[in-house]
Formats: sequence, C-alpha cells, structure tokens
Amino acid sequence: METTLAILESIWQVLKIVIEIGILAAFIYLGLYFLKGTRAAPILLGIVLTSVVGWVLAKWLNFEVVEVLLGKAQTIIALAILIIFQPELRRAFAEIGSNPHKFLKGEHNIVQAIDAIINASFYLAERKIGGLIAIERDIGMRSYIESGVKIDAPVSSELLMTIFYPNTPLHDGGVIIRDGIVLAASCFFPLTQTPMSRALGTRHRAGVGVTEETDAVVIIISEERGSVSLATKGILLQDIDKARMRRH
Repeated sequence: METTLAILESIWQVLKIVIEIGILAAFIYLGLYFLKGTRAAPILLGIVLTSVVGWVLAKWLNFEVVEVLLGKAQTIIALAILIIFQPELRRAFAEIGSNPHKFLKGEHNIVQAIDAIINASFYLAERKIGGLIAIERDIGMRSYIESGVKIDAPVSSELLMTIFYPNTPLHDGGVIIRDGIVLAASCFFPLTQTPMSRALGTRHRAGVGVTEETDAVVIIISEERGSVSLATKGILLQDIDKARMRRH
C-alpha cells in the first residue's frame, strides 16, 4: 500500500512539473504573441539582450559588483517592463476577453493572399482607382490599425476592390494586411518628410512614410496615372509590373 502511494506521489510530482511548465510556456507565448504586433517588441528584445550580455560579461570577466547589481536589478527591471508595456498588456487582456477564439484559427494560404493582393492592385490600376495596401512584417502596426476601421477578414481580391471603390465609406486611407488577413481599412499613415517629386500625391507620401516607421511593404495604386508602385524601407519603386511585385 505504501509503495503504491509512493508511486502515485511520484507520478503526481512529475505531472505537477509538466503542468507548471505548460502554464508558464502558455503565458510566455501569449506575451510574445501580443508584443509581436507592437513597437514594444524591439524594446523588450533590447532589455533582454542587454541583461543577458551584461550578466555573461560579468561572469566571464569576474565583475562581482556588476553581477550582484544585475541580480538585484531583476525586480526593478520587471517593474519597468510592466510600466513600459502597460498599454500593450491592457490591450492584450482586452483582446483575450473579447475574442478568445482567435487563437484557434489556422494559418491562411499566403500564396493565395499574394495572388489576391496582386490581382486587386492591377484591377484598380487599370480603372484608375486609387489604393493603399500595407503588408505588415516583423514590426507591428497596431497603432495604425487602431486609427482605422477593424475588418478582420481573409484577404480576397473582391474585398480589396470593394474597399477602394470610389465613394465607399472606407476608400480613403490605407488597408493593413497581416498573415493573409485584412485587419483594418481607412487607416491613417504618416507622411514622409523626405522630398519627393511634386507629381506624387499624398497617397505616395503616406505609403513611403509608413515604411520609414515600420518594415512593412506598401503597395500604392495611383488614380491619376493608373500605375502601381511599391514602397519598402523608405524607398519607392514606381510603375512596377506583376512579375516584379510578386518577387517582392
């Protein structure tokens, strides 16, 4: 009897450790998931890298004072992180409460999304309908998303064409896409301060401006010239064709 209880106790201890690790892993995953969509992610990465590099150097060079200070600074760093990331944490808990099913969604077919974006862009260009499409990459665009109207729908050519059709409520501003999902429309982007040709209007300046703030790829459809341009890293590539856009 005692042997059976001891075995059960050992099994419970192992299960307890596994459950605790699973819970911690889930919290870490959720934290990284929400920070990925914000500018706070590079800040967190900088804090972690600075702390790790400082601790390794202190150990390697035997800097006992620095090692002790880094050890005692953990509480201060944790408090600073809570203060710095307070808006992101508030939004994260709000999203979990209002939309818990989003974590069960599978990944969408990126190839189909690319086809839809390209087809819609050149359809609009042929009809001289202006458009502004930003594709989010590693740096989050949450602040820009919140300036527009939430869509949260799989990307399709029909959806993009409808959004930018003249005189519709959402045709002004830009669309933001992440992982094959149209997150929001009618979003406001910052205008670039870099001198540009006077032939280029506000839509091109906004497209370039947001790529100076983030690593997004932005497609700009000109209603005046019926052409498609692409902006990335503050650089504007004008009058590109379908093949070149697909490569990008």
